[in-house]
Amino acid sequence: FGQITKQSLSETPEIVDDFLCNFLIRMGMNRTLDCFQTEWYELMQRGVLEPKDVGFVPDAYTCNQHLERENISLKKEMENYKFAANKAKDALLKMQRERDFHRMHHKRVVQEKNRLINDIKRLKTHYALYEPMLRQLNEKYEVLLREKMLTSLERDRVVGQVKLTDSEFPEGVQVNPYLACAKKCVRPLKSGIYKLSNTLKVHDLAVTCLALHPRKDIVVTGSDDRLWKMWAFPNGNIILKGEGHTDWLSGCCFHPSGSKLVTSSGDKTVRLWDFTKGGCILKLEGHSYAVLDCSWHSCGDFVASASMDETSKVWDLNSERCRYTLRGHKDSVNSIEFFPFSNIILTSSADKTLSLWDARTGLCAQTFYGHLHSCNHATFNMKGDTIVSCDSYGVLKLWDVRRGVPMLSIDAGPHPGNQVAFDPSGHIVAVASNDGTVKTLELKSGHLASLLGHEDKVQSVIFDHMAEHLISGGSDGTIRIWN
Repeated sequence: FGQITKQSLSETPEIVDDFLCNFLIRMGMNRTLDCFQTEWYELMQRGVLEPKDVGFVPDAYTCNQHLERENISLKKEMENYKFAANKAKDALLKMQRERDFHRMHHKRVVQEKNRLINDIKRLKTHYALYEPMLRQLNEKYEVLLREKMLTSLERDRVVGQVKLTDSEFPEGVQVNPYLACAKKCVRPLKSGIYKLSNTLKVHDLAVTCLALHPRKDIVVTGSDDRLWKMWAFPNGNIILKGEGHTDWLSGCCFHPSGSKLVTSSGDKTVRLWDFTKGGCILKLEGHSYAVLDCSWHSCGDFVASASMDETSKVWDLNSERCRYTLRGHKDSVNSIEFFPFSNIILTSSADKTLSLWDARTGLCAQTFYGHLHSCNHATFNMKGDTIVSCDSYGVLKLWDVRRGVPMLSIDAGPHPGNQVAFDPSGHIVAVASNDGTVKTLELKSGHLASLLGHEDKVQSVIFDHMAEHLISGGSDGTIRIWN
């Protein structure tokens, strides 16, 4: 190594003055360099220094400088290698952690696989125990299925022989035969013309609805006690009663012939009653909430019902099914009524509107807007050209059917009006009010009177055929007859 170093050094000998100048330049000692060169060349000129006396820089010093530069270079390389080694170490640790994670996951998968294999073996053994029983049950099932198919075919054959057919709606609007009688009832209403003549305690709980027989002086009352009762008025003799509903009665209506009755109830059903058979002959189910009112078509083949489920339904009594569901109201449908001797249905709703529907299509034909509160009831006059409605703040509105706008608005509140009724002439309106009174409005004069007598809320009100009597039912369990 020494021989190689000497050869490399002797190849580039360096004179002492050059070495010193280079050293001073490298160190930035410019003033010292200037002094050195001045004194050095001065001595050379004077002959004090001879070039042969000066010589070269010793080899050992040059070797030390070379080794120092090499040492610095090796330190830099060592730092680079150390950085690369640390990076490799981090990568190795990361790979080891990933290896350990995958090894653990693999162990879990193997354990799960072994557990599933054991479960499969156990289930196969369990299935082998029950296989004979399953085979036997399957054979029984096939036998019963064949018997059921034969029974179904036989039933379809029988049903095909006695298949119920849908009813047909009457064409157009028929003449109302009661209009002639209504014209005979036209007379002005004077103050206090209606006086309380009789009080009948008919139910233990509230009387919720009234229905007048089409031709006779007979009235049906429905109550919260789940019963309906048929009475003769004005004497109050009971004729019939019916029980079967499992919740309060909300509405009742006679068949046009007077031989049947339809009732609606909070038990979500509509029931048909035949007086000759003495009981319920049909129960109609389909509403999802309480049914609040019902009405019979003048042809006797259809019944309409209104419910808290925001819908009304048209029921076909011959096929015993729902022909149409009337959808459109945004809240409870509180009342429903067929236009006399036509296919038009009138509904009132808690969404503050009234609507006219075509029973033949189930579509809404017209909607009346104007009430500011929930509409509790609405009804036609005998002619069918005017509607009266009442709301939960006691406001009455008379509507022109053709124009669809209110003709008159009367504030009979602030207590709610529960039901309204036209007299046969269409000149008087009666209102069952929550304040315990029956209010009568004479349309020509605008005179509003209150009939006092009930001890609690008045729920229902109707006129008799000649407007000689006004009948009201209240939460006190009584009906009151006004002459």
